[in-house]
Amino acid sequence: MTNHPIPQTDKTLWIRILIGMALGITIGYALSPTGMALVDSMTAGTWGEWLALPGIIFLGLLKMVVVPLVISSIVLGIIDSGSLSFLKSMGAKIVPYFLITSFISISIGVFIVQIIQPAQYMNTAFVENMMAASDTPFQIFDELSIPQRIENMMPVSLTEASLDKNMLQIVIFSILAGIIMLSIPKETGKPFEELCMFAQAATMKVIEWTMKLAPYAVFGLICNVTIQMGADAVTGVGAYALAVLLGLFSMFLVYLVIIAVVAKRSPLQFLRSIRNAQIFAFSTSSSAATMPFSLRAAEVNMKIDERVSRFVIPLGTTINMDGTALYQAVAALFLCSLFGVDLSTGEIFLLMITTVGASIGTPATPGVGIIVLATILSGIGVPPEGIGIILGIDRILDMCRTTLNVTGDLVATAVMDRFTKI
Repeated sequence: MTNHPIPQTDKTLWIRILIGMALGITIGYALSPTGMALVDSMTAGTWGEWLALPGIIFLGLLKMVVVPLVISSIVLGIIDSGSLSFLKSMGAKIVPYFLITSFISISIGVFIVQIIQPAQYMNTAFVENMMAASDTPFQIFDELSIPQRIENMMPVSLTEASLDKNMLQIVIFSILAGIIMLSIPKETGKPFEELCMFAQAATMKVIEWTMKLAPYAVFGLICNVTIQMGADAVTGVGAYALAVLLGLFSMFLVYLVIIAVVAKRSPLQFLRSIRNAQIFAFSTSSSAATMPFSLRAAEVNMKIDERVSRFVIPLGTTINMDGTALYQAVAALFLCSLFGVDLSTGEIFLLMITTVGASIGTPATPGVGIIVLATILSGIGVPPEGIGIILGIDRILDMCRTTLNVTGDLVATAVMDRFTKI
């Protein structure tokens, strides 16, 4: 098996990231116009932009290497599998697993929002003010038929897919390239394999350098978000936020049960192994940027077979969005109730299916879930502008659901690793 590099990280990095998060929240609240307001709003906004600059550079560097990292990881992972039979076996297990956990996650969200009924706690005046203030044009995903969506999955142009951040097309291209490598003489594919090995080694080295910025980047990003969000955005939609967070935590407990029962691993040991990845996912809201941490957690801490981790984690980063799907279901039902749109049991079930489909292939970058939600809402009679009501608190919920997404990818990796050894 090829020895693929994993970025080296300081063992105290997670502590320094937590300190950066705490300082970012504290200083951000002190500067926020709806917090302690130590400076005027214009000055606070300017300071927030400057403080966030290391984080913007940090995320930019990580995004720069995501595409070559995904391609090289999947291709080399498939090559290392050694046979198409292993690949078929893995694919036949991982796709149904992702679909099952997605439906479990959405079902939890639907159940919780029906129990809590967060819309009943909303102040009518607050809703009206938010709607009046919301003049942001929300982007809507194209309304496409199922054949058209399948057509759009095909990686006709890798350059266009990279520009559009269409990770699903990139993953499909990588899987096809890996299968081709197993289907042709080894000598013929050797140059491409060596190119992928170089790409992976180079991206990992960039990531290793970038990690030195992580605590400062997290501090700046969290500080800027706190300055912009303030306290008003949280208190106005507190019941809705509680419903989302309770749903995410419930799915997190489901993951721990899967780890113990299906993967046959200690949940506490599992949590210790993935700590860095979870903290990084929370602070950046990007499962794509977190992928190097996920690979390290899987291969170094959890001792997962590289053939499994290099296939499941990039694939999961693209299509395994349990946290995002749960959030979209809760938000859609919350806004339906708020705007008086009554959904029958059948319509709720259709919403669940739509949410699973919309979450698959969602770009693994901050804030994109809100765009997908606008599409779902437009199809069930809720004005997409209603998103303005929940937009203020979306970033903190985005951080939480991204953490669940990354946790789900690592759970799937542990489960598939056990399946390959049975």
